[in-house]
Amino acid sequence: MFERQERVAILLLIGVTIVVIVAHFVLAGLGKQPFARPFTSSSSDGELVFIEGTIDQITLTKSGGHMTVSVNNLSIFLPAQVVQALSFQKGDTISVYGIVQTYNGKKEIVVSSAEDVRVNPVEPR
Repeated sequence: MFERQERVAILLLIGVTIVVIVAHFVLAGLGKQPFARPFTSSSSDGELVFIEGTIDQITLTKSGGHMTVSVNNLSIFLPAQVVQALSFQKGDTISVYGIVQTYNGKKEIVVSSAEDVRVNPVEPR
């Protein structure tokens, strides 16, 4: 049916496909945490970073239902689909993983999913 070289090529393709699928599941299981660096003022655009701190200010955008959260004087942009899945308020402690982006000349972190945000609410007094 197939020549020897064709069988070898098919087996190699199947092997590579299996390796790619396994790698995908392993990396997805690890999440972003092992690959993110702490945010610093020298973090460059496109870099995956994380930051943790207390929410200083929450601002809704004028359109689209997006939100900007200020943590340690850094702006964190949350798209509408992320905002809908979260609940937090000023004073809560938040941990965020996202991509650094420069917007209007200032660095900010852009979050891509709700799983990239962890909120520790302020306990009532």
